[in-house]
Amino acid sequence: MKKFKFIIAFIIIGINMALGQTNTREISKNRIIIPYNIEVCFDKTVHIIFPDPVEYIDLGSVNIIAGKADGAENVVRVKASVKDFTDETNFSVITAAGDFYSFNVSYASRPDKLSFEMKDFTHRNNISDLPNNRQEVYLTDLDSESSKTMKLIMETIYKKNKREVKHIDSKKFGIECDLKSIYCHSNMLYFHIELKNKTHLSYDIDLMTFKIADKKVTRRTAIQETIIKPVKAFNDVTVINGKSTEHMVYAFEKFTISDDKVLIVELFEKNGGRHQRFDVKNAELVKAREIDKLRCHCCN
Repeated sequence: MKKFKFIIAFIIIGINMALGQTNTREISKNRIIIPYNIEVCFDKTVHIIFPDPVEYIDLGSVNIIAGKADGAENVVRVKASVKDFTDETNFSVITAAGDFYSFNVSYASRPDKLSFEMKDFTHRNNISDLPNNRQEVYLTDLDSESSKTMKLIMETIYKKNKREVKHIDSKKFGIECDLKSIYCHSNMLYFHIELKNKTHLSYDIDLMTFKIADKKVTRRTAIQETIIKPVKAFNDVTVINGKSTEHMVYAFEKFTISDDKVLIVELFEKNGGRHQRFDVKNAELVKAREIDKLRCHCCN
């Protein structure tokens, strides 16, 4: 019986191949990214300003040249490398935020438009309403989380500005550094930190470090520390003005620590000594709140 079924299947495949039929599907219209149309010429340069730094540019033919403008990570310049070319070509751009842009390019001796500003297509109310002229791309350094989703999550945490953790902070020299909350989504952890400057002197941030170290270290024991770095930061300010408050969100790849270690968060003042430090135990990490508790529209 199995042999008979195999013969029938083989005959069907042969018939389909003879008729030019294969096991493929047509790409539906709602899956197509509609490109922008631009015109270029040999004597003038077209500049396109993107809302985020450009990570990738691919050209459809040698008839055009394109690249990032000198000293600007989010500006792409495009022009014709062949005068009066007749065949339409294209190019694509991927930004650091994970947005994909597509362009069709044709030659014009006098292009009407030489400068473009691409809008940030992040919709505040409904991410499913994204236009079909851009598409999210999953970046390799962020595991399974898209950069655009991370940006929306961090913005949501920042705007909600809730304090879920109330016992982890550092208060010295008129400066307060508080851990407000820890959230998780997919394979990422999000730390919400607030800085208060109660003095009239501005606080210039030199750096903020995150490292895993032993809870107790004897004099004869070598200190073993592991530095962890955030993959993204939101509102990563460098100055806290006098009598003001700032808060920021840092995203990390998911991690936990053993009970004999702590996560040490240290804040260093530039050209000053008002340094801050607080410790985070593993018990706090594993109690990280799910980000959808904030009703983040990007997670629906």
